[in-house]
Amino acid sequence: MEIASANDSTAASKAAQILHLGGVVLYPTDTLYGLGTDALSNEAVAKIYMIKGRDEGKPIHAIVSDLAMAERYGEINDTVRTLVGVLPKGRVTFIVKKKSQINTGIAKDITTFGFRIPDNDFCIEMIRAFAAPITATSANKAGEIPQRSLGKILSQLGSSIGGIDCAFDGGELTESKPSTVVDCTNAKPTILREGVVPAIDVWKVLDLRAS
Repeated sequence: MEIASANDSTAASKAAQILHLGGVVLYPTDTLYGLGTDALSNEAVAKIYMIKGRDEGKPIHAIVSDLAMAERYGEINDTVRTLVGVLPKGRVTFIVKKKSQINTGIAKDITTFGFRIPDNDFCIEMIRAFAAPITATSANKAGEIPQRSLGKILSQLGSSIGGIDCAFDGGELTESKPSTVVDCTNAKPTILREGVVPAIDVWKVLDLRAS
């Protein structure tokens, strides 16, 4: 496994090259370090489950560059548009119904597509260079607390780091909860996980729209 600086001007394009080859990268996000690969590749996504030791029945979400990219893969309703327009980027993951033709990778055997739009230069550059969704699951062993520095993450993952092609070091990330997860597949949204954005902030936005 190679280690590179996430602050290098060529880091994002280097990461995208690895993803195009079906590889896996470890990278910093708005909240935690993530494990990234081609989100629509069955083989690539299987690597993520193996590295994390994660139950394959638990969905993995993706990062996209903007709402236009998300619309290629999921059904974006007015509720999602409202929340995306008001809530802070990089802090909320949206679960929407997937497009019927999307049946691989993170969308295999399920009816939904989960995404968030980062507010992180490295992430945005990487997505744009790759031009498709990238997995955004936290870089930790399933059931264990995510760490915030590269050294501690690699120590926790142990021998599983053999499945990672390159780790991009963005330094120790500041203390943060994971993203808040909002299920927007039904008429009334459901908060599946209250994270860095409080649930009350989500409801306030929707109340304003209704008033």
